[in-house]
Amino acid sequence: MTYTFQNPSQDVMFDYLKNAKTIAVVGLSDREETVAYRVSKFMQEAGYTIIPVNPKLTGQEILGQTVYFSLQDVPVHMDIVNVFRRSEFLPDVASDFLETDADIFWAQLGLESQEAEEILRQAGRNDIVMNKCIKVEYLSMVET
Repeated sequence: MTYTFQNPSQDVMFDYLKNAKTIAVVGLSDREETVAYRVSKFMQEAGYTIIPVNPKLTGQEILGQTVYFSLQDVPVHMDIVNVFRRSEFLPDVASDFLETDADIFWAQLGLESQEAEEILRQAGRNDIVMNKCIKVEYLSMVET
């Protein structure tokens, strides 16, 4: 049997985006040609605070924001954790996510992990989006 993750309804995803102010981006790099950079820049321009999380670039700045080593190092509340790491890294990110007070675990388009979902759900965390582009969902929301 193949694993198929069931995302929340479109309305729930819109609510996540409407209520969020701060988006931590795991795997954000300073390379402007990357999807992570372009999506994060767009979301920042749409009014969200972007918090870069990338251990290789700790202490540097991306999009005018300080880069943190891990989610646990982010000193402010994160409404959404948007993940741009390959699917095999999602369980590790899910475990890190659980050590914070972040609200929503969001894995970008093309990324999903049954193990990550199980880790989050066993901890009682059900605000999970996987295999969806946050920019595409935002654009859908503002167009409706």
